[in-house]
Amino acid sequence: MAKAQSSGLGRFVSWGMVVLLAALAVGLYVYRAPISGYADVASAYSARVACSCRFVAGRSLKDCEKDKLSGMELVTLTDDASTKSVTARFPLIAAHTATHREGYGCVLESWDD
Repeated sequence: MAKAQSSGLGRFVSWGMVVLLAALAVGLYVYRAPISGYADVASAYSARVACSCRFVAGRSLKDCEKDKLSGMELVTLTDDASTKSVTARFPLIAAHTATHREGYGCVLESWDD
């Protein structure tokens, strides 16, 4: 009986390792795949446009959501009135912040690549 339980545990651990390696491979593919580039650009573009909408045009963030282009439905926006900034996030892949600077308008924070 003890041997049957031991082999069942070993099989469970083996399958767990296979699933873990597959998840890591998929994660690496998604990170390196074109979607990461699209997510990076979409979040940066959305942050910049929403910041201008919010702090230059004076509209509400909810109203600025309407300005997102088709295909950017996954990008979420949050604003910080105290720093006059908007952050746009593409889930699990990218996030960018644009800040309103007097005399310059809304400027993206530097990209670290």
